[in-house]
Amino acid sequence: MKKAKNLVPLLVVAIVLLIVIPLPPFLLDLMFIINITISLVILLTTMYIKETLQFSIFPSVLLITTLFRLCLNISSTRLILSKGGAAGQVIKTFGEFVIGGDAVVGFIIFLIIVLVQFIVITKGSERVAEVSARFTLDAMPGKQMAIDADLSSGLIDEQTAKIRRSKIQREADFFGAMDGASKFVKGDAIISIITTFINLVGGTVVGMVVNHGSFADVLSTYAIATVGDGLVSQLPSLIISTATGIIVTRSASENNLAEDLSKQFLSQPKVLISAGSVIGISCLIPGFPKIQILVVAAFLIFLGTYMLKQGKEGPLTAEEAAQKAMEEAAAMQEDNSEIAYYRNIDNVYGLLQVEPIEMEFGYSLIPLVDEGGGGTFIDRVVMFRKQFAMEMGVVIPSVRLRDNGMINPNQYTIKLKGEEVARGEVLVDHYLALDAGNVSIPISGIDTIEPAFGIPAKWISENRKDEAELAGYTIIDPISVIVTHMTEVIRQHAHEILTRQDVMALLENLKKTNQMLVDDTVPALLPIGDFQKVLANLVREGIPIRDLESILETVADYAPLFKDTDMLTEYVRQALKRTITRKFSEAGSIKVLTVDTEVENTIMAAVKQSEHGSYLALDPDSVQKIVTAMTGKISEIKNIVPSPIILTSPVVRMYLQKIADQFSPGTYVLSFNEIDTNVQIQSLGNIEI
Repeated sequence: MKKAKNLVPLLVVAIVLLIVIPLPPFLLDLMFIINITISLVILLTTMYIKETLQFSIFPSVLLITTLFRLCLNISSTRLILSKGGAAGQVIKTFGEFVIGGDAVVGFIIFLIIVLVQFIVITKGSERVAEVSARFTLDAMPGKQMAIDADLSSGLIDEQTAKIRRSKIQREADFFGAMDGASKFVKGDAIISIITTFINLVGGTVVGMVVNHGSFADVLSTYAIATVGDGLVSQLPSLIISTATGIIVTRSASENNLAEDLSKQFLSQPKVLISAGSVIGISCLIPGFPKIQILVVAAFLIFLGTYMLKQGKEGPLTAEEAAQKAMEEAAAMQEDNSEIAYYRNIDNVYGLLQVEPIEMEFGYSLIPLVDEGGGGTFIDRVVMFRKQFAMEMGVVIPSVRLRDNGMINPNQYTIKLKGEEVARGEVLVDHYLALDAGNVSIPISGIDTIEPAFGIPAKWISENRKDEAELAGYTIIDPISVIVTHMTEVIRQHAHEILTRQDVMALLENLKKTNQMLVDDTVPALLPIGDFQKVLANLVREGIPIRDLESILETVADYAPLFKDTDMLTEYVRQALKRTITRKFSEAGSIKVLTVDTEVENTIMAAVKQSEHGSYLALDPDSVQKIVTAMTGKISEIKNIVPSPIILTSPVVRMYLQKIADQFSPGTYVLSFNEIDTNVQIQSLGNIEI
């Protein structure tokens, strides 16, 4: 096998060298015979394969064989013009056989053969290859979505889905390559016609110049050589063109071409009898050859009658007849087969699985997410996964993509654990224009709301993109709109996505560098479930958990003293003060709202202790006063800081954060112990009752 791998490149190089290396007639004869043999092998291969991917190298073989024929054409032309038409025994035999003593008739027959190949077979194959490539590429998104649906419903496993996806991609690549490779055959037919006239005209001129005889003798000699050379080249070309047509017109089947032809042509005996009867009646037309007509008619009638007596629709074996009966029964009882499938209780459990993150798309958006069609959505998700892992220390799971014919064609939905949490709508052939506050000239468009942040925006056509950018709009393409919306939803719900299994994966990764710390803390001091709650508390408030070693060190110190995961979270936050300071400070300072002492005392007085931890029991009037004061101050500074930060004492922080989460989402509450000492604190206001 290794020698064969090295032999193929050498053969291709040798074929190219034939362009410049003269071949003696004996060796040229051998090459012509090899060329004809290869073309026959290719034709028979295309007839016996069951599907196109069994001969996936056909486009490359087509190129190599075309190059081989062209090189032989050049070599034969060199001999015809330089040796007085003596270009080997193969060319001479072909030429004399076709011409048959009449150069004009023979030459016309040769031209007819070339034109039949060029106009009928080559053009037809080229067109079929082009249409097949287009339809295959258009059908890819639907096929891939069908595979995802089968995988999600449990009908196939991951390995089978991977194989089917690979097959779809290979089919698209094959028909795309065939679309281009069919142009080689077309060019080969054109150059063959040109070479024929060069050989005839050039050879006649050369023969007259060097005085090889009379004009009639010279014309006869070079006509034989020209027609022989053309036929030797066109015969393999015609065979391979036919093979090209066969392979691009093969539809899905479980049998090869010979079996399909015999089975489907003979599947209707009454058709054979009717055709034989019509042909038999035509012998009554005066002048028609009666013997030949009666032979053909008798054969068809006999064959049709024999098939009827056999009592079957065609030459089916017992296994094929049984298979056909099973397929018909399955088609008639589809609902019953579904019931039978779910009688197995294990198959019902497959319906209970929910995906951590799932997105559904209307059919208009499928090209945006389909990799085979050039969509970059999956690549963008992969890059976001990397970015989020480096930023937050959390690895988000795979995003399951599905098509959904029940939603608007331009809509998409984002689901977490099977339930929809967000929905958006984009226009594929438009751009989203956002007014960042510096728009000089408003432009017209379709008014909408940016789905991720709820900002008013406009959908504009592609030809107005440059105009909008000059006017001061921020332009976003549709795929970026979807990706941004998805990333914001994941950031908001990252604490829900972080499961115990994910935490175990993080701990196993840390064990590679500090196994003793992990073994001494989880589950020795704190169960994995409680540790997962601590991490989820941090992620919920946007605190990165990438420094897992510091988190475990802090948990190991305080877990023996506190079993309340909320209190453990507060101590972990204080240990991550540098991380928190870096996240919320800018240019060495942090802009905050402070909390009045009276507000803190009111909150602390309402804290109640229980065996499960502490909780806040504020009366409604106090809650209303605190919320009014807090939201009022936040409204005053919303133009100064995009995300308001409230700074308070450590004992009050987590209770005030719960109030803020309920009445002012997006507000961060920090404690003095969570701010590094080298950062300047700038107060923008004081929350007081």
